[in-house]
Amino acid sequence: MKISWLKYEKDNKSFRLMQALGFDVFSLSDLDKTDETMRNLIKQNYDTIVLSNEVAGFSEDIIKKYRNNKNIKIVISFSKS
Repeated sequence: MKISWLKYEKDNKSFRLMQALGFDVFSLSDLDKTDETMRNLIKQNYDTIVLSNEVAGFSEDIIKKYRNNKNIKIVISFSKS
């Protein structure tokens, strides 16, 4: 299983622990590139992608496309604020 976390670069709260532990946390500078970034992660064999709530709002088709796919898991993390 290959997991990635995806957040907005100005978000200093989401996935801090995962980043500190050395996991693959990717920061987006342009939220309009959410779907493109997710496609690239899937091509790199990431089978689980965890999105911050803010980033998930910018995905237009990827979340719908993989909603029922058993091989790719898209997880939306809820904001604590």
